[in-house]
Amino acid sequence: MKPLLTLGFSPCPNDTFIFAALVNSWCSQREPEFAEPLLEDVETLNRWAFKRRLAVTKLSFHALGHLLDDYCALSVGGALGRGCGPLLVAADNRTLDTIPGGRVAVPGVYTTAALLFSLFLPTGVETVEMRFDRIMPAVAAGEVDAGVIIHESRFTYRQHGLTCLQDLGAWWEETTGLPIPLGCIAARRTLPEQTLAGIEERIRESLLFARRDPQRCRDYIRSHAQETEESVIDNHIGLYVNDYSLDPGAAGRAAVEEFFRRGRSCGALPAGTSSPFCRG
Repeated sequence: MKPLLTLGFSPCPNDTFIFAALVNSWCSQREPEFAEPLLEDVETLNRWAFKRRLAVTKLSFHALGHLLDDYCALSVGGALGRGCGPLLVAADNRTLDTIPGGRVAVPGVYTTAALLFSLFLPTGVETVEMRFDRIMPAVAAGEVDAGVIIHESRFTYRQHGLTCLQDLGAWWEETTGLPIPLGCIAARRTLPEQTLAGIEERIRESLLFARRDPQRCRDYIRSHAQETEESVIDNHIGLYVNDYSLDPGAAGRAAVEEFFRRGRSCGALPAGTSSPFCRG
């Protein structure tokens, strides 16, 4: 009997939507088979990847840029798109020109949000690492001057009395003309080609199942979501699960390459020649 592949993804609605059918055995049971998945915050998964803990895992593209000798991005399950980037938020009495010299919370050192913010404001700011769900309360309480928010926070920051100083995804799109590459499902490069193809096929089948029958996935998604309000969950899935999730295409692949090029140019990412994607 072949060993089960270890698997990790985040509890956010876009990931649980994509993986619901696979982990609940609602679609075909073909190889490769997975162990019980581990659901963790993306920065935890990023840090686990540096320890090579999981065979298949959600990763920020920022983290992948450090790990290209060990991991490659699958062509399915990723979070890329337009109008879906991280937001820089602050109390409503703040303006963007008051941020240099201040302290800004980021949702993990290896998140795409952290690197994107450093590309936007490369100097003059002290960044403070903080779990993503702590950032809005910390900004509202004045513990930090601003915060870079991700996930469901995009839809709820106004409830905390905060204002958006900069949509970092919009800045990226205006600067590059490309979609913003946020995260991917990555696999160990040592896995055989046939196994990688099988992993992609199973994840794609799970995603297509969820698109056909989203209501069946609802309880699973809600059981893991930070925000359980139906509209927030629906908006989250609608924003982060899109055609790029089925295949990044030429535009998505170009976006990843450009993100890595800029990260390497500023010294945030190591030099590398390996293709970011496992196949194609």
